[in-house]
Amino acid sequence: MLIPFDDSVSVSTKIKRGEERSRLKQLIQSIKPKNFGVIVRTVAEGKRAAELDAELKVLLKRWEDTITKVQKTTDRPKLCFEEESRAVALLRDLFNPTYDAINVNDAQIFDEIRNYLEIIAPEKKEIVKLYKGTVPIFDNFNVTKQLKSGFGKTVNYKHGAYLIIEHTEAMHVVDVNSGTRIKKENDQEANALETNLGAADELARQLRLRDMGGIIIVDFIDMKLPEDRQMLYERMCKNMQKDRAKHNILPLSKFGLMQITRQRVRPAMSVNVEEVCPTCFGKGTIKSSFLFTDTLENKIDNLVNKIGIKKFYLHVHPYVAAYINKGVFSMKLQWQMKYGLGVRVIPSQKLAFLQYEFYDENKQFIDMQEEIETK
Repeated sequence: MLIPFDDSVSVSTKIKRGEERSRLKQLIQSIKPKNFGVIVRTVAEGKRAAELDAELKVLLKRWEDTITKVQKTTDRPKLCFEEESRAVALLRDLFNPTYDAINVNDAQIFDEIRNYLEIIAPEKKEIVKLYKGTVPIFDNFNVTKQLKSGFGKTVNYKHGAYLIIEHTEAMHVVDVNSGTRIKKENDQEANALETNLGAADELARQLRLRDMGGIIIVDFIDMKLPEDRQMLYERMCKNMQKDRAKHNILPLSKFGLMQITRQRVRPAMSVNVEEVCPTCFGKGTIKSSFLFTDTLENKIDNLVNKIGIKKFYLHVHPYVAAYINKGVFSMKLQWQMKYGLGVRVIPSQKLAFLQYEFYDENKQFIDMQEEIETK
């Protein structure tokens, strides 16, 4: 934090190690601008001089821009400063030199991120790219699939093993299963160790990804050898070193349970990957799938001939899109000949089998569901 009209340097009390506090204080004293005070936040712990210097440049630039706006204001109210956007705030905490591409599908956020990188890492500003494709950006970069596989109750990892993650009011419970993993003959202990080590790697990632806080109980596969149990404990501790949240890990109990406590850094991440049937809405009966394309054509006819929207995107499940696009004289081609070339069919992984969404040429959602469909 930059404090104008001051000259002191303070370090967050949450940074406990004396040598780190002294290092940060001396470093900031040597790079801070004159007549400015600085409060070093907890996240600065372990950061290099170049990273801290870049952050100071950003704050100083923001202060200078604010003062310029203040000087130009008249008697009318005018916004001179506002908190940085969520995208820039995330980039501030997570950006590192290994980034080779940042894809954005919003022009305003694209400008914000590019301007931010121009200050902290000018050589990296060209990695920011504005995505203009018709396929949803999450589908294009395979994020949708990763979200659904990463936030579900069952999380698969290498060699067919998987984790079962349950959330309760009091704690989070994780069960480790070997699944269909290829097992070494006559070596049950080696199988258990290999599965557990893989689970420790994936669990550390899941804790950060979901920001699971509080008490986490992990039921690993039983191991008899003390050295294997110790190896698993050390592997878990090593994996958790990169976690910014405060945490504590206890060795395996005699029942094979590991207890972990973890501080929550951000609001709890909850992504529901289960889908409510969009066609029956839980009733258990749906219209015939053979009539689905007739329904879509009726919607298109209403859009073009009654509402007057000539150019639009129809998002459907990839299987349905493949059916509409198949053949030389495809259904899509027939629609375009009948209703115009503004009809564009886009496969979307987020949609269920008989679900559909319409968007105009500005990619704004058009609600074409009838009342009977939403009851």
